[in-house]
Amino acid sequence: MGVPQAQQEIGRYGFPLTGAEIRNYANHTLSYNQAMKTPRWVAEHLSHEKLLGKADRKHCKFKPDPSIPEPFTAHNADYLGSGWSRGHMAPAGDNKTSEQSMAETFYLSNIVPQNYENNAGYWNRLEMYCRDLAKRFDDVWVISGPLVLSEEGADGKKTVSYQVIGKDDVAVPTHLFKVILVGKEQSASGNLTNNQSVSETLALGAFVVPNQPIGFKRPLTDFQVSLSELEKISGLTFFPKVERTTPSLPNLCDRDSCQLMDFKDFTLYLTARKVGSARTTVKLEKSMAELKEQGIAPDDYVLKLYQEKKKELENKEHNLAHLP
Repeated sequence: MGVPQAQQEIGRYGFPLTGAEIRNYANHTLSYNQAMKTPRWVAEHLSHEKLLGKADRKHCKFKPDPSIPEPFTAHNADYLGSGWSRGHMAPAGDNKTSEQSMAETFYLSNIVPQNYENNAGYWNRLEMYCRDLAKRFDDVWVISGPLVLSEEGADGKKTVSYQVIGKDDVAVPTHLFKVILVGKEQSASGNLTNNQSVSETLALGAFVVPNQPIGFKRPLTDFQVSLSELEKISGLTFFPKVERTTPSLPNLCDRDSCQLMDFKDFTLYLTARKVGSARTTVKLEKSMAELKEQGIAPDDYVLKLYQEKKKELENKEHNLAHLP
């Protein structure tokens, strides 16, 4: 059926382009908000196999996405001195499988202005939890993104207010969301039984986290919301191909722990990263001293890593000292 004449006239010179079309990358997919200079949403699929690899973020640099038109992209200068960190939506840690997939997560189309403590702390722990889920479930789908939510003033009126940074006016979100859908639990055979359907194996959790520091005392369930509530405030329909039945999808936090890494284990994890990336014996010893100051004894993994790194750096420094 042809387009009515009136509509042809209205659209003679085309309709506005939003930039919201789906953009595909090596290991993530996103929709971009050209006005906010941030993604609307970023989608990933995690599995145990996909999380393996040796791609290293030290070879990656934040930079504008070459597929985003210049007037609508953020730039590194926008973040410089802003007080906000460059927060990944598809994390670098999910993309060790290849140098390309790792590098593409550093495109600014995948980045939002994020509170530094939140980025390095609570949100980081939530990302680690998603990777842990891939050890217990065959498939994990994750959709993340920024939100700008209203606040109610003393007069009872609701307003939406958010900061922008840099010459490009990059929008600082008030909150971040993450929707997690898991498939069947891993088994020895890896197959569904005859009386199981795919829909029966799915479970879902939706979370809205404020873009601010969050301590270790707050459990993830404090930030859990219903899928319908998140869809209402975000204007997005998540996983539309999943059958919406009554009762609704099982709650992820009932199927799994929704337990984030505690302070001790998280500190050991961060120390291991510092030890592994240390380039001098001074920085290596500083990492271990900081761990001791926090009253945490290194576990076997950290100790082994420390001893191997110390030997490597001592040999390197000895050879440099004896160069002709």
